[in-house]
Amino acid sequence: MLIVSVLAFFAFVFLLAAVAVTVAWMGFLKTTGEQSDAARSEPEAPEEDSPLFRNERLSTLNFFDALLNRFDFIEIMRARIAQAELDWSVGRVTAAMLLCGLVAMLLVMKFVTIWAAFAAGIVAAFAPYAYILRKRNKRFLNFRENFPDVLDSLARALRAGYPLSASMEMIAGEVQPPVAGEIRKTAAEANLGMGWNRALDNLGQRVPLLEVHLFTAAVQLHARTGGKLSEVLGGLAENMREAIALQGEVRSLAAHGKLTGAILTVLPIGIAAMMLIVSPGYMQVLFNHPYGKNLITGAVVCLVLAHIVIRKLVDIKI
Repeated sequence: MLIVSVLAFFAFVFLLAAVAVTVAWMGFLKTTGEQSDAARSEPEAPEEDSPLFRNERLSTLNFFDALLNRFDFIEIMRARIAQAELDWSVGRVTAAMLLCGLVAMLLVMKFVTIWAAFAAGIVAAFAPYAYILRKRNKRFLNFRENFPDVLDSLARALRAGYPLSASMEMIAGEVQPPVAGEIRKTAAEANLGMGWNRALDNLGQRVPLLEVHLFTAAVQLHARTGGKLSEVLGGLAENMREAIALQGEVRSLAAHGKLTGAILTVLPIGIAAMMLIVSPGYMQVLFNHPYGKNLITGAVVCLVLAHIVIRKLVDIKI
């Protein structure tokens, strides 16, 4: 047993050292690549500051960029990062996912079985991506709440006699982000020759919300058939406000169930941590028993499944 513990300790130290060396080497290569790129493009520095030029590389490391380009899901990840309005590269996110998964697997390997530690590493690897999705959902929620006011302002500008392009540019300077940035980008794309149909389709791809799709469909239908666009936008804004109010009521009613699920999930973990502090010998029996790791793994799996079930029960879609 002592030999196995010593070997496990040295293996753990070796893996941590390997991860540290790998991260340091990747940082060195990134810095060197950025310096060489800056040296090569120094005479054309004013063009790099233009917002019309974008860096489409997935990573600053050439071998990592070539590896990521082989996978199709990378495009979905890049779209999620852009929708979350984060200035992160896909290579940085994937490296953070691998690092989180490896560290989590090494940390929990002492308490659970090998396959459970591997599963915990996979779950922990999705932590950076879960943060991106959370930021994306929060940004979309803010967009949805402010979008009816934008439609009202656009309807008033159209009633005053402004064309659609001038109304969009005027509203972009008055509303709050993130709506302001999307409206400004849409107006710029349409005015630079892309056309309103293409610019509105791009808006729907950047912000895939039902409210945005209704707005783009109304504008495109008006361009083909005519009519009073201001009245249509006013009606859309009123319906969106009623839907947002209804969703707020549903969220307030479901908050009690979500809080109950969170408490029931955290409570066993808190009791186990308290017992480790108050009476360590009482918990060591579970760790030293041959079936102790299996029991801990089963308890953690049951907690996760129960939390998922409770979240599904209180997640009411409208």
